[in-house]
Amino acid sequence: MKRASMLVLALASAWGSAGATENGGLGIYPDGLENFMSGALPPPGVYGIVYAGSLRYDSVRDGAGNAVAIPNFGVRVNVIAPRLVWVSHQSLLGGQLAFHVVAPLVDVDMHAGAGRWKSQGLGDMTIGAALGYHASDSLHYLAALDVVAPTGDYKPTDPSSAGKNYWTVQPVFALSQVQARGWNVDLKAIYDLNGTNHQTGTRSGQALHADYALGWGCGNGWVVGVGGHVYRQVGADSGPGAAGKARAFALGPALKYDSGRGWFLTAKLQREFDVRNRPRGEQAYVKAVLPL
Repeated sequence: MKRASMLVLALASAWGSAGATENGGLGIYPDGLENFMSGALPPPGVYGIVYAGSLRYDSVRDGAGNAVAIPNFGVRVNVIAPRLVWVSHQSLLGGQLAFHVVAPLVDVDMHAGAGRWKSQGLGDMTIGAALGYHASDSLHYLAALDVVAPTGDYKPTDPSSAGKNYWTVQPVFALSQVQARGWNVDLKAIYDLNGTNHQTGTRSGQALHADYALGWGCGNGWVVGVGGHVYRQVGADSGPGAAGKARAFALGPALKYDSGRGWFLTAKLQREFDVRNRPRGEQAYVKAVLPL
């Protein structure tokens, strides 16, 4: 029950920024969120991005990958996360300088045993800066540094709290190969440097994780393929809520549609496999990008 109750804390706060992290929950970042075009900065200007997601978790897995016996367990998380991106005309170290901020809005509903918890509101926000590079017309990459701030409401006794109550610093590297006809390849790798939750005295371990997508450009604005995420916790937790190191892998269909007029959409449905020391479930994400 302790593992289950902490799940929602991880999920809700993830959209500010969703291992084993504190009490066996998820990490600060919603794994699998990104899709095609994750490593390609657009031309200078201001852009709006909206992420929408529906996450469902049906079990919690132990260190051997077996389901933990939790009666009547289930978690539903719905999210809308607007993101504002400014790609400047300035260059630094040969790359385009860009900035972004994400302000997630979450709706969490969890039940386990005879208990039920619900919350709605602002989760933990992310701010960051990036340098974007264009190696060729089709190959692009970026390096970024994100900071996740504990802006979401947090109560240690409420497992549906919208925040995680600690800071996280995330170095990021992303790469995109973009072709109207041919292979499209995307990878976004993130390293989590977590702070301490001072209300619980627990510090979640460092983690390395990546979102990926592989697809074929059909030449009419559509890319069809697969995508998912890989998660590996590389540092141990410390403190009263410490849990075993986590891992997970997810796979599912992925789509992209480029209008040719400056805006595009991506969609992904993924199911998790080989999960250890964290909840297992499935996630559906949609991303819309448009110039402002």
